[in-house]
Amino acid sequence: MEAAGDMVVSLNYQGDILYASQRTIDLINAERGLIGSTLSELVCAAQQDALQKALADASATRHSDRVKLRIKTRDALLWFEFQLSAYTTPSDTVELLAVGRDMSSTHATEARLRHIATHDTLTGLPNRALLSDRLRMAIAQARRSGQGFSVATLDLDGFKKVNDGLGHPIGDALLRVASARLIKALRNSDTLARIGGDEFVAIMPGAVSSADIKLVSGRLMSTMQAPFEVQGHTLYLSASVGVAVYPEHGEDEIELLAHADAAMYRAKETGKACCVVYNSVQIGQPEHDLSLEAAMFQAVTNGEFFLDYQPIVDARTRQIQGFETLMRWLRPGLGMVPPSRFIPVAEANGLINLLGAWALKASCVQLKSFEEVAKRPLYISVNVSPRQFRQAQFLDLLDQAIAFSGIAGDQLVLEITEGTLMTDPLQAEAILHQIVARKVRISIDDFGTGYSSLAYLKRFPIAILKIDRAFIKDLPASEKDAAICNTIMSLAHHLHLTVVAEGVETEPQLQFLLDRRCSYIQGYLTGKPMSPHSVLAALAEAGIPAQPVRAAWDEAVPGSSQPTR
Repeated sequence: MEAAGDMVVSLNYQGDILYASQRTIDLINAERGLIGSTLSELVCAAQQDALQKALADASATRHSDRVKLRIKTRDALLWFEFQLSAYTTPSDTVELLAVGRDMSSTHATEARLRHIATHDTLTGLPNRALLSDRLRMAIAQARRSGQGFSVATLDLDGFKKVNDGLGHPIGDALLRVASARLIKALRNSDTLARIGGDEFVAIMPGAVSSADIKLVSGRLMSTMQAPFEVQGHTLYLSASVGVAVYPEHGEDEIELLAHADAAMYRAKETGKACCVVYNSVQIGQPEHDLSLEAAMFQAVTNGEFFLDYQPIVDARTRQIQGFETLMRWLRPGLGMVPPSRFIPVAEANGLINLLGAWALKASCVQLKSFEEVAKRPLYISVNVSPRQFRQAQFLDLLDQAIAFSGIAGDQLVLEITEGTLMTDPLQAEAILHQIVARKVRISIDDFGTGYSSLAYLKRFPIAILKIDRAFIKDLPASEKDAAICNTIMSLAHHLHLTVVAEGVETEPQLQFLLDRRCSYIQGYLTGKPMSPHSVLAALAEAGIPAQPVRAAWDEAVPGSSQPTR
């Protein structure tokens, strides 16, 4: 026992030390022995119950028992694993032999592994696994206390350019500095996690009012606006923040994170460097609705998607000049699914590329059949999603649609949102010029609802501005809407751009627009979205019989009645 490298002590059944090896004395206190003291005096308070239980069990069962205890040594607190063995002495008393092996390095390794499993190795922040646990705890606490909390998803605007342009070491260093700043911007009661790339999530107990959210999100965005000095580089970033509140915006962790994420993506779409609080009406359902996503892929296989066409008419003559293509989804047994519900999901999972390609080809083919009945040129306006616009094969797809349908390039209008252009202006400008080289026209959809900067009107080859229905619905009574519409139309006229007003539903609205020389209108006043057969019937009112046409998908993809993956 004296030669053993482990702690060795013998005890009576009460835990008093009867013998201690020299190694034990050296570890605990080299100046005095331990006989007469108790083992409990060497054990930390947190392990006292475990010690007493182990002593009692070993004494009662006479079997060897193991227990991990934290021992107060001369220099530090160390973890030891003790093996307790009971035996009977010649005097027929029960004594215990305790052999303790230093497990501090093993315990430290286990602690490091636990930390790695629950924390981000780059920043040291909680990772997705620990975030999920903290969210469940926050929900349980909120249910008990009745006090809600908010979840904020934050993404660094411009980080990808830094990471790609200067390299990953600079990007990693930037993330470490950014995470340190974000921690300082939050309260001690808040949790900040990094869940991947440049995306962070904060759990903020009690921050549920508009004022609270504005204050906290303002601090988060403000701390990102100061220049970053990283390895000799001065870097500038901003942050887009999306917020969801418990329980208004979700009652479980998946729903809260999905809604906060959806709000963050809306913040990016509406100009970046801002905070958006989730609103089911404005933002729609989250992009991470897995059940809807699965249903969408099945809907492609089953051919549940179809296209409607809404007339775009001359504001003065009310003669149809073209049509906007509108994608629809009819779920068997459930009815129509709003585009605001399924388009974001398709954008997130990449299905928008397949659906967008189909819609573009089918619309161009359908336009040809419309012209055959109308006996005059028409044009078709097709929405292009941000993801589809950035797809490498988009220009090839455009060429195929024009060549396959036989329409002229200037009969096709691509509707693009302001956010699509401003995500990467240099790339967008190059793509737009290649599109315009094919005589295809570019229309800015929902003009006035996205970016406040008008610089892109001068920079990009835009032909059409579509005034969003939000500015039309209260005309002519609303002075503010009237002022906005006046400004847009005046700007468009001076830049020689065509104006299309969306959502026109009343004669007073039309008269207001006519007085301001609006070129075209679109809305229920002059035509609701219609099926291809209804469009043909409307165009044939002059007496030319409408001929039935094959389904739009068949026309777009010969030999196939449904999208193929």
